[in-house]
Amino acid sequence: MPRGGSADPADRDGRRQQPGAGFAFLDRCSNTQGAKRQKTEGRTHMRSDSGVGRVLVIVPTYNEADNITAVAHRLLASVPEAHLLIADDNSPDGTGKIADEMSDADGRIHVMHRPGKQGLGAAYLAGFQWGLEQGYDVLVEMDADGSHRPEELPRLLAALEWSDLVLGSRWVAGGRVVNWPKSREWLSRGGSAYSRFMLGLPIRDVTGGYRAFRARTLTGLGLENVQSQGYCFQIDLARRAASRGFRVVEVPITFVEREHGVSKMSRAIVVEALWRVTVWGLTSLRGARRPK
Repeated sequence: MPRGGSADPADRDGRRQQPGAGFAFLDRCSNTQGAKRQKTEGRTHMRSDSGVGRVLVIVPTYNEADNITAVAHRLLASVPEAHLLIADDNSPDGTGKIADEMSDADGRIHVMHRPGKQGLGAAYLAGFQWGLEQGYDVLVEMDADGSHRPEELPRLLAALEWSDLVLGSRWVAGGRVVNWPKSREWLSRGGSAYSRFMLGLPIRDVTGGYRAFRARTLTGLGLENVQSQGYCFQIDLARRAASRGFRVVEVPITFVEREHGVSKMSRAIVVEALWRVTVWGLTSLRGARRPK
């Protein structure tokens, strides 16, 4: 059980639509988010009036002591009604201790202590499971290093009012990256292009990790069978959403390279993504050619 206690279930908004097939690209969304306070178990919680319900932002951490405090403060300033779950993989630099101190001071912050470094995908899956059990309506993926700007989250949530999954996209009109070397940009663009080609996905930024899911979208993706990590984890969830007919929207974001700490990108992550995408694509092609 993460520190910060269990979150109270909230009433459903009653306005949800069934998943619809197709994709859309969005250039502008409202930045306004309404909220009102409510008391639960002696703590002050926030409930959203934005139409998407209760929001949980999941931030996996490993050695992010220099970043996590600023990211948490920026997030809760940008979307005060949101809750934050920090999923820490036993960081040697004390990130978990910093997260505990923030949780003690703010009832919107929860901390999940994991036994060791197990990868991005595993951290998100654990966070999704906890968030779904606690009755959150929206679950958000966000990096801990500040590269995903919390100030842009209201735009993702606004787009979620008429979609099932919103992707913060660097490669649609209005999206961009800041302080990235060309090698990283080519790797990201190339990974998305190859995934689009092999998997038939009309998504410009397939590998991006700034995402907002409706709870019912996540429960429809078969998360119990997900084994991928890193870049590949993001591609895997995108292809599952597409194949199940959920409405996917891309919203332009500005991705800012981290100022503190070390990137978790590695050759192993790239190789895994290349291998799995190739296998998924070839398997899908064989299935399409199989006689009915």
